[in-house]
Amino acid sequence: MAKGGIRAKLRRSSLYTLANIRSKPSYKKEEAAGELSGYPRVIHVNQPVVPETAPIFCSNYVSTTKYTFFNFLPIALFEQFNRVANFYFLVAAGLTFTDYAPFDWPSQVVPLALVVGFSLAKELYEDLQRYWQDKAANRRDTAVHVGNGVFKTKQWHEVCVGDIVNVKKDEFFPADLLLLQSSYEDGMSYVETMNLDGETNLKVKRALQNLSLPVVNDDGASHFGNFQPMIRCENPNPNLYTFMGNLEYDGRIYPLDPAQLLLRESKLKNTEYIYGAVVFTGNDTKVMQNTTQSGSKRSKIELQMDKIIYLLFGLLILISIVSAAGFGLSVRNTVPIWWYLRPDVAGEDFDVNDFFVSALRHLVTALMLYGYLVPISLYVSIEAVKILQASFINSDLHLYDDVTGTPAKARTSNLNEQLGQVDTILSDKTGTLTCNQMDFLKCSIAGCPYGKRLSEVELAAAKQMAAQMESHDSDSSHGSVSSSASLQAITISNNGNTEKKESIKGFSFQDDRLQNRNWLNEPNSEFILLFFRILAVCHSAIPEINEKTGELTYEAESPDEGAFLVAAREFGFHFIKRTQNSVVIRETLSMNQEPVEKEYNILTLLDFTSKRKRMSVIIRDETGQLLMFCKGADTIIFDRLASNGKMFLEATTKNLNEYGDAGLRTLALAYKKLDENEYSNWNEKFHNAQIASGPDREDMLEELSDAMERGLTLVGATAVEDKLQKGVPQCIDRLALAGLKIWVLTGDKMETAINIGFSCSLLRQGMKQICIVVSAEMLAQDAKDVIKVNILSQITAALQTVKGKKDPHAPFALIIDGKTLTYALEDDIKFQFLNLAINCASVICCRVSPKQKALVVRLVKEATGRTTLGIGDGANDVGMIKEADIGIGISGVEGMQAVMASDFAIAQFRFLERLLIVHGHWCYKRISKMICYFFYKNITLALTLFYFEAQAGFSGQMHYDDWYMLLYNVFLTSCPVLALGVLEKDVNAEICLQFPALYQQGPKNLFFDWYRIIGWLSNGVYASLVIYLVNMRIFSPESFRKGGQTADMYVIGTAMFTSIIWVVNVQIFLISHYLTRVQLHTIWGSIVVWYLIVYIYGTLPVSWSAGNIYHQLPEVLGPAQKFYLSTILVTLLCNMPYLVHISYQRCYNPEDHHVLQEMKNLKKDVTDKKMWKREQSKARQETEIGLSARVDAKMRYMKGKMTRRYSTLAPRSP
Repeated sequence: MAKGGIRAKLRRSSLYTLANIRSKPSYKKEEAAGELSGYPRVIHVNQPVVPETAPIFCSNYVSTTKYTFFNFLPIALFEQFNRVANFYFLVAAGLTFTDYAPFDWPSQVVPLALVVGFSLAKELYEDLQRYWQDKAANRRDTAVHVGNGVFKTKQWHEVCVGDIVNVKKDEFFPADLLLLQSSYEDGMSYVETMNLDGETNLKVKRALQNLSLPVVNDDGASHFGNFQPMIRCENPNPNLYTFMGNLEYDGRIYPLDPAQLLLRESKLKNTEYIYGAVVFTGNDTKVMQNTTQSGSKRSKIELQMDKIIYLLFGLLILISIVSAAGFGLSVRNTVPIWWYLRPDVAGEDFDVNDFFVSALRHLVTALMLYGYLVPISLYVSIEAVKILQASFINSDLHLYDDVTGTPAKARTSNLNEQLGQVDTILSDKTGTLTCNQMDFLKCSIAGCPYGKRLSEVELAAAKQMAAQMESHDSDSSHGSVSSSASLQAITISNNGNTEKKESIKGFSFQDDRLQNRNWLNEPNSEFILLFFRILAVCHSAIPEINEKTGELTYEAESPDEGAFLVAAREFGFHFIKRTQNSVVIRETLSMNQEPVEKEYNILTLLDFTSKRKRMSVIIRDETGQLLMFCKGADTIIFDRLASNGKMFLEATTKNLNEYGDAGLRTLALAYKKLDENEYSNWNEKFHNAQIASGPDREDMLEELSDAMERGLTLVGATAVEDKLQKGVPQCIDRLALAGLKIWVLTGDKMETAINIGFSCSLLRQGMKQICIVVSAEMLAQDAKDVIKVNILSQITAALQTVKGKKDPHAPFALIIDGKTLTYALEDDIKFQFLNLAINCASVICCRVSPKQKALVVRLVKEATGRTTLGIGDGANDVGMIKEADIGIGISGVEGMQAVMASDFAIAQFRFLERLLIVHGHWCYKRISKMICYFFYKNITLALTLFYFEAQAGFSGQMHYDDWYMLLYNVFLTSCPVLALGVLEKDVNAEICLQFPALYQQGPKNLFFDWYRIIGWLSNGVYASLVIYLVNMRIFSPESFRKGGQTADMYVIGTAMFTSIIWVVNVQIFLISHYLTRVQLHTIWGSIVVWYLIVYIYGTLPVSWSAGNIYHQLPEVLGPAQKFYLSTILVTLLCNMPYLVHISYQRCYNPEDHHVLQEMKNLKKDVTDKKMWKREQSKARQETEIGLSARVDAKMRYMKGKMTRRYSTLAPRSP
């Protein structure tokens, strides 16, 4: 488009009647000093050399990294050794270089170095990703004034407070700017704030009207060379919708308001360029003020694992104290008798003259010896498993979006198992649930409904109802609704219009009665004509020619307006031109008639605001008739109807209810004929109110607008579909059936949020809406305490209503706006608010700022103690994503800020279903089972050391070789547990999705509660006892070889270690539900590798190994039958209790996944589909939201209706 384009011709037109005149008047500096001074932030604009007294502002450099080059190692190492287990092993590793160590230093130092090194590498990689993200943002280019009207390209991080920058169309603002001038002479500019508040409609910003800067020409902006005003304004704050200050220039003071503020991360649209003065930079900008600092996230399982480690540390200290006490008593009572130890000579190990000191020395040895109770390789094993789990998530083709070519991305692997424990989902709306597209679908004109095509909600509900009816018919009793009747009841005919037509963006309407000019044959064709003209004229959109395609497109302030204009065009009323005070419509009233261009003079436009909830335009048509066209919320329009303008009110209201139940957004359309005198008198008053400068000017304008917008005649209503992303209703339904709660936090206005609630089936007809709102008058006039008392009274009354409900099928939905939420989140109210919210089926928070989103998430997370998940796609969702236990970013059209701040990234909301119900469930079960097994196998090994030391007089002697101990966790038992953590499945993905209630095993923590943990720890204690006692009984004291040789300490140790390897590997084989080749190879391979290690280690020279290990397997243990007997016997005895337990449980007290496994093994999904579907309908959580709840309500209504019908037809007894 050429500079200025179509919009440049619109100068100061009546199109902006209310927008332009609302700028505040300027004052002489001496007159306004007392009234407008006192703002704390002073900015000297466009001054390279500022006064020495000027404050120093923060730079525009933004950093989200956790470390710097200099502090990485100190901070990262501190965090690693802040873990009590790592700190213990650090101390133990240091002590291995002393004489107190019961083993050589490699057995402690090598595992510790591997664990810490792996964790440091992971931290460094993740922080580097954040660094490159910040670097890309800070190195964006922008044009900055360097003097004499010359602008030079600089990077964002070089921009300073007070600079004047030039931003071009479709560029982002590098900082918070004060709008000085735009490509339009009246100083207007259009801004997209999608990254801040999630809204897709453009915001109108305006420069100071009285500043009178010269027009920018081709020679450049030379007038900025001597332009050096001073800005006094408020300090940085997170409020996106407020800004106060003044600009001092040329002896005058100009008051500032939010209309002049352009926020960082907003984008300039439909305006060729703007010039702005930098007000806030870097961390002072409002978008950064809305970011919340969140600490490193750890899953609930990991936090509970820490408690288990503390428990094991307690056990370690206890047995170490017992061992030290036993050693002290032995030194005092027994050692003096052992003459061969030379007790009369004090040594390093003991001193018979001071047994207490000997006991203290031994305590240090025991603390190192029994350190295997705490598995050092647990952390690194979990890290490795989570990374592999994340790779499976990344490569899942069911999470791949074919349209954009975007796969799922696990950006952190710390929270995989937390995906399986989510209780509450807090979601953004725009771009997350919706695709930012409106489609004109249905309408009601003169009380007659038009539009045969079903909405996505209706289609999904119809399919689900048909499926449930079919399942119900399979075992229905006499008198129930038949399948054919049910299908007939929910299937809506398309009247034969089944041919495929080319899709038109914004227009999905289908009804031959209105299309192809057939509306001329309808009974109320004059109202239909009015309806179409209102769509084509009553708006503030601008037509623009697409430079690439040459087609005419519309730039509207809201997506609804764009859909209306497309619909009007398709019906034959093509909006083609807007001038300074008129619009031109190309009307086609007959198929045989050429289109006729008609011009409508725009006299006054009363714009749409969230307070007015309506928009009106006063026009003069070509016949000279004065008309007012009005569109707005149905409740607002209905209240303004004339007594003779309600002839279609009842029928239209019925249609609107049906549209609302179908999840459609509705607006009512009305008109009014005016006479010349009426308009002239009103216009004179309105003009006087416009030019007034007193504090009552806004109220006067509103009163006059309200007076004119009375006595209307109802024409009809529109129903547009805010297109949901593919599969959103079904995904929400499946998540609801899985027992998850879903909240919507959006920056959109309340009406839009409610409509989306219906579209997503978070709201439905019959659900009682509780709206907690405070009127604008109260917010403006009353004190804070009065407002809080009012909100608290609303919450208390609503809570009593919710808890006192009598109908179990009448759920409640809570709806609250951002201004009210500001008070509801304060400390003395927030818990009452949360109590109300968690007792409602749905919660929708509208008009919320990014920081409020984060605060709501924090409240739910901290007050309930349950796992929260935040999901969004824009920069306005970053705070919520960071604050939630799990943050999900959607790779949408709003940039990559949400993805970069997230823990997991997906391309569409519908993928959340599989991410949680499948991968979340699997990861939770895998990690839970893996950790329990890890503690089991370490207790099994460590306690045998304690038993042997007790039998050896607490001497601190080990009967295992040092290298066996080193290889146990690092090599011999690591591969099977890794395979378990990565590949284990209780049921396959298809069953997880068909039986979503299985997901509740995670939120209820059924597989990592203390009952199960204590059970595994007890199993480890039992196994250690059996291993030690059976081996000692078999190998001691009698001989075990043919030559009569008895077993020494190392022979018993190797035999015992062999039993441990067999026991723990057979145990992991038994607990695995899904045995792949990888798992089988790792389990049995670990056993084979153990024998190879013993054999190879025994063949090494004696100088490289302990002498008693030399040729131990082929010459000592191999030929002995007792060696094999002990292995088999110990393995059976140790695993028998688990076999008995699991057999009893599966037979008499099965868990959900046990039942599903049996059904799948018996192929019930193939041989008995009726049973399979019946179990599916039973295996779901009771829910009051989603398609299933909507269908259940519909079925209850149909059954009640049929029951009443049969009761009236039944013969009465005489």
